[in-house]
Amino acid sequence: MNIVQFIVSMLLFFVLFFGISFLLNMILRSSWLMAFVYPVIVLFIVDDFPMTNYFSSPGSAFPTVFEQVINLKLVDIVILASGFVGTIVAGIIIKKLRKSGYQMF
Repeated sequence: MNIVQFIVSMLLFFVLFFGISFLLNMILRSSWLMAFVYPVIVLFIVDDFPMTNYFSSPGSAFPTVFEQVINLKLVDIVILASGFVGTIVAGIIIKKLRKSGYQMF
């Protein structure tokens, strides 16, 4: 992965999860919902097996996905972390907007 792809990927993950988090926080009136849901989303991004494995054979699915998370490269970790930063920034922005008197839905 070259540096341009890396920077664009970081920006995309930041903007994507900022937008999703901002909308969910606005609609559901909770400032930190996506910050708690984001680790689950990361597990779904990292795994390479169907989601039904989490329910049909959780004893092998969870250790496998945690091993895959541990074996991520630094580039992947930074890109996923930028998505998490996007969810945190959205929570901060929502709180500041509500404190300033803006009512969303």
